[in-house]
Amino acid sequence: MQLPFAYAQAEPMQGMDGGQMQGMEPSPPQESRTPIPVLTDADRAAVFESHAGHQMPDRSINSFFLIDQLEWQDADKGSALRWEANGWIGTDTDRLLLRSEGERTNGVTKSAEVQALWGHAISPWWDVVSGVRQDFKPGAPQTWAALGLQGMAFYDLETQATAYLGEEGQSALRLKGDYDILLTNRLILQPTAEINLYGKNDPQRGTGSGLSDTDIGLRLRYEVRREFAPYIGVTWNRSYGKTADYAREEGEDRSETRLVLGVRMWF
Repeated sequence: MQLPFAYAQAEPMQGMDGGQMQGMEPSPPQESRTPIPVLTDADRAAVFESHAGHQMPDRSINSFFLIDQLEWQDADKGSALRWEANGWIGTDTDRLLLRSEGERTNGVTKSAEVQALWGHAISPWWDVVSGVRQDFKPGAPQTWAALGLQGMAFYDLETQATAYLGEEGQSALRLKGDYDILLTNRLILQPTAEINLYGKNDPQRGTGSGLSDTDIGLRLRYEVRREFAPYIGVTWNRSYGKTADYAREEGEDRSETRLVLGVRMWF
């Protein structure tokens, strides 16, 4: 009868001289000669303790400047040049932030403002900001105190919510958001939205109380380099309530759709 293969290997074999030969080599050792130490709970706790709460922020001074929108717009009353830029300098936790935006139509400045804010990180993704905003147009120059929150929400949605308190008890609230949709590694579609609300009517500057105006945009950019991206897009602007009444008095439409061509750059 033929023995099973495994059994035949395990049995010693008789040599011609009556001695015995082993049918197989000794099996390899089951443990390493230099075993890896077992990971303990103390080891795990040490790793999480060293990284918890961002206890070791980067204290070096860094800076960033972004011209998010520098664009020509096909407006109903002629061509318009619009800009929106922001930048910062500071550490991971405290920064000086600068914001500016405005518009010129047919060579005349319709709106222009600059903000200087101090931002303090309250979490890895959110900053509290406070400072001043200076309006140059429309109307006479006006200074506002500013307090707000900025950061990322809902899967990289860039968000700003800023409240303003101006001269003679004027108040305002601005909500902004934008989101990058990567169609390819370099082709990016960016929806944007801005909402402005005011506490009371201001005929000199053409703003009414409550919901004043909205600006919705959709821009498609191509990043020739990460720092330089031309784009094309469209915007929908609309005014509401008393703001729309002021616009009609000036011969302007309540709502307007514009084709835009521009470039986005950062340093």
